Amino acid sequence: MIERILFNIIALALFLFLFFRMIQKNDANYLYILALQALGITISFTLLLIKIELSIWLFILTYLLSIVLPIIVILIERKGITLTEAIFLAITKLYSAMGKEEKAKQTLQKLIQKNPKSYHGHKALAQIYEKENALQIAIEEYIRAANMRPNEDSMQYKIADLFHQTGNPNNAIKILQELLRKKPEWEDASILLGDIFQEEERLKEAESVYLDALQYHPENYNLYYNLGMVYTKLNDFQNAKEYYEKAAELNSLLYRAKFNLGQIALLYNEIEEAEQYFVECLQEEELEEDAYFYLAYIAMLKGEEQKAIQYLNVAVDENPEMYDRIKKELIFKLVINKVEKPSKKKESRRKPQKLTKKEKETISHLRHTYELVGNLNHNDLKVMKMIQKKRNEEKGIERE
Repeated sequence: MIERILFNIIALALFLFLFFRMIQKNDANYLYILALQALGITISFTLLLIKIELSIWLFILTYLLSIVLPIIVILIERKGITLTEAIFLAITKLYSAMGKEEKAKQTLQKLIQKNPKSYHGHKALAQIYEKENALQIAIEEYIRAANMRPNEDSMQYKIADLFHQTGNPNNAIKILQELLRKKPEWEDASILLGDIFQEEERLKEAESVYLDALQYHPENYNLYYNLGMVYTKLNDFQNAKEYYEKAAELNSLLYRAKFNLGQIALLYNEIEEAEQYFVECLQEEELEEDAYFYLAYIAMLKGEEQKAIQYLNVAVDENPEMYDRIKKELIFKLVINKVEKPSKKKESRRKPQKLTKKEKETISHLRHTYELVGNLNHNDLKVMKMIQKKRNEEKGIERE
């Protein structure tokens, strides 16, 4: 009996709290909660008066309506969400789960009409626009939400990221620099800012950002890898090699770093080392065809024509477009006739590449550098002459 009396006192206290909350906020949506709560209190109080024992299911129902429901409302409000917002956001999530995104947007727009300063309404609407790839409208909604909570750094970071995606690097840089002034240890902000500087060819600034970030995250292989790419583009191959090696040491599965190390090894005529790196890169599907290409190149430098042909055939089998690239390489002129031509109907077996723009640019830069400097320690024409001379000698022996 005492427990039931306490139960009703607590329920009544919660009812009065929400009632005054409704008056304070002038929000009619509280009426629905109060009505349900009143139903639970009435059932419990009536049965208490006539001294009838509650069944387990009736007890659970009155408990949910009288105690649990109002507590949920109070907890939601403590998170800075009003009851109206909570109702509209719940309806929005329901529509989204049903795949009715247009209905979800309309629900949020109604919420914003009722409450133009609804932080959660603008944020949820921005997320829908972002999902639909309407990034410019998403930015506008995120900015509206951010203006209501200017100290929420995660929102500022999101806006910077979208500015970057929509081709507004200056706006993104300004926001990220401000964020890093407040939180210099913010890893994601450092990487994004460094990436933008790389894309804008502001390589010294990218270097500075990555090096500053390393002070706070000395075991982050992405920072080492990114510095390797920066030094590659600055033609500082010694430093590039050092940072690629550190990245690969921290993450043995970082085959992209190893691929670049293989290219740098070729630049310095470290053939055996380059070959080892490219063999490891065969385990990375999106680097596989290029690794076979370079292994064929190394085989030709070693005079191992048959091995080179095998590698080239595998590369073409992986990606028929590789055949045209092979034809353009002078060193493969002597073996191109033994490389199987891809049929016009044959399609590439590779999956869509996940290499980022900066990774593609770095790989391309190394390849072009290798071509421009005449391969530093060996010239394709000389290699071809040596191979041709060897062939002629073999033919002479056969005649004898």
